[in-house]
Amino acid sequence: MAIVIDETTRVLVQGISGRIGQFHTQEMIEAGTKVVGGVTPGKGGTSVLNRPVFNTVREAVEATGAEASLLFVPPPFAADAMMEAADAGIKTSVCVTDGIPAQDMMRVKRFLRRYPRARKMRLIGPNCAGVISPGKGFMGIMPPAIYTPGRVGIVGRSGTLGYEAASQMQALGIGVSTSVGIGGDPINGSSFRDILELFEADPDTDAVMMIGEIGGPQEAEAAAFVRDRMTKPVVAFVAGLSAPRGRQMGHAGAIISAFGESAQEKVEILQEVGITVAPNPSAMGATMAQVLGGKAAA
Repeated sequence: MAIVIDETTRVLVQGISGRIGQFHTQEMIEAGTKVVGGVTPGKGGTSVLNRPVFNTVREAVEATGAEASLLFVPPPFAADAMMEAADAGIKTSVCVTDGIPAQDMMRVKRFLRRYPRARKMRLIGPNCAGVISPGKGFMGIMPPAIYTPGRVGIVGRSGTLGYEAASQMQALGIGVSTSVGIGGDPINGSSFRDILELFEADPDTDAVMMIGEIGGPQEAEAAAFVRDRMTKPVVAFVAGLSAPRGRQMGHAGAIISAFGESAQEKVEILQEVGITVAPNPSAMGATMAQVLGGKAAA
């Protein structure tokens, strides 16, 4: 079992006809992802990488039975693409697109609330690296070669630090069950808490690496969930210990604006609930190995 995606997940690529969409779709296919088609308005009836292209998500879902979508859609149109996916019955959508206005994401979040829980689409991103279950499939832009199948989950706001954690653990013989990039924007589809809940319920995940950063309340909310609901060990790293208050650092959501949003404050909140915090990014893998008792979780 894997969370979000496995070898049976039927995936659509919204924006498959573009250069970036084609490049990453090819990587996904080579990694075993079950890509069943793509969507590009105005290019229905053509094909890309031997996959049919449709004008709308609804047409694509009806023809292919797709249940997940990956968005390579430019920022001005990304919100509409996400809502179109939800309206067409897509269960999980991953939005890689960066630079989507916060107001557009507020509109998407309001739109998703109209659906009952059983039909509500799970949105991951935007501005994220995507999701990978090594050996089964992935939706996103991460390099699959650095992920070894195993039993440690990764969830992070930073895609690059997610890669780094996977690479360090691979070098130590520790494999990954699923890695999820939730994105670095201030308004995103899935939070740390949402993904931790999935990992807690996953019988094939034994521990979780959580990668946070300055700005926003998500790490504090995750800490409360770990304290009250998690039975599995969690290792964390929080980027931005030297970031000055009031200045944006990298991601749109990485700006310290309130109490509890600095890296040091987040570290203290996480440690208070029993989460082991890596002291620096180069120690993420070693800290996980220490928590696992020095045994490979592969």
